[in-house]
Amino acid sequence: MTFERGAITATEGTAEVPQAYALAQNYPNPFNPETAIRFDLPQAGAVRLAVYDVLGREVALLVDGYLPAGRHEAVFEAAQLPSGVYVYRMETAGRTFTRTMLLLK
Repeated sequence: MTFERGAITATEGTAEVPQAYALAQNYPNPFNPETAIRFDLPQAGAVRLAVYDVLGREVALLVDGYLPAGRHEAVFEAAQLPSGVYVYRMETAGRTFTRTMLLLK
């Protein structure tokens, strides 16, 4: 089962472009039922941000497209998922970043 959520925002009013790629820890963590995942892109490019369960099954695709350089935030809404540990992974510019989060209901 895959859920899609298209809530992606760029931080506005920020003239400074990040110097490095980064995937931040989601906030809040643990969460119920919604959390925000922030990430930095020092240059524009294709980004894929997905959430997986502990068995490696993709449960949500949050971002899959071209984004401008800057700080971004994707919202993960997990109301239909069971409590547990989830992994989120960002792939961009030949790099992969992974973090874990905890859904508590």
